[in-house]
Amino acid sequence: MGVTSRYQEAWEGFWSEAPTEAGGVFWDAEPALTAGVHLALFEPHLTAPDLPMVDLGCGNGTQTRFLADRFPRVLGLDLAAAAVEAARRADPAGQAEFRQLDVADKSAAEQLHAELGDANVYMRGVLHQCEPADRQPLIDSVAALTGERGRACLVELAEAAGAVLRGLVQDAGGPPPKLAPVFAHGIAPGEVADAAVPELVRAAGLTVLAAGSLPLTTTEYRADGTRIELPSKWLVVGRAETTS
Repeated sequence: MGVTSRYQEAWEGFWSEAPTEAGGVFWDAEPALTAGVHLALFEPHLTAPDLPMVDLGCGNGTQTRFLADRFPRVLGLDLAAAAVEAARRADPAGQAEFRQLDVADKSAAEQLHAELGDANVYMRGVLHQCEPADRQPLIDSVAALTGERGRACLVELAEAAGAVLRGLVQDAGGPPPKLAPVFAHGIAPGEVADAAVPELVRAAGLTVLAAGSLPLTTTEYRADGTRIELPSKWLVVGRAETTS
């Protein structure tokens, strides 16, 4: 089972029209402020850093290329073919691999695991953009990819981000220019309860190994010139750690 055709079409439309310049997409902040921050939280929990690293929901590959500078094999996955094409164009040296994959389809994730073996996974801001019915299948696929030795770093908008986004959309001047296309393509971020993510993780057979809160940096600015940041939660998950 995978995502609905409407949802896939929405993402194809978004990435087909997305600007190609650095920082042109609302959430595509520079890696030093995004994946770099998350990696500092993630790395202490990697028991096998030599495993393939999967960037799940890679978009145009900005964070994937950053990860490819730090791990021996990095694979970016995205639902939209247009995103994968953009990622490949932005990576002419082939630092990373990019593939289209509907990861809400657990059988597709299991097939990829059969190819890669256990993998480490980085997933930023994907779950809250999913249809509610796709959230557990998505985390089940994360569990399939990590297997026994892999770890996953999951970063999602906190409940409190909903109020911030609503305020931006309802502003007298309309939503910020980089946020408007997200809503125009029908990809309005859903609100996932803070307590729901650990529950999804546990239902997938994984354990929360570390967790915390931090601002999620965007590429957009308020009228006063301050950068827009959204409250987020991060978790490192994997099979339960054992002591020898």
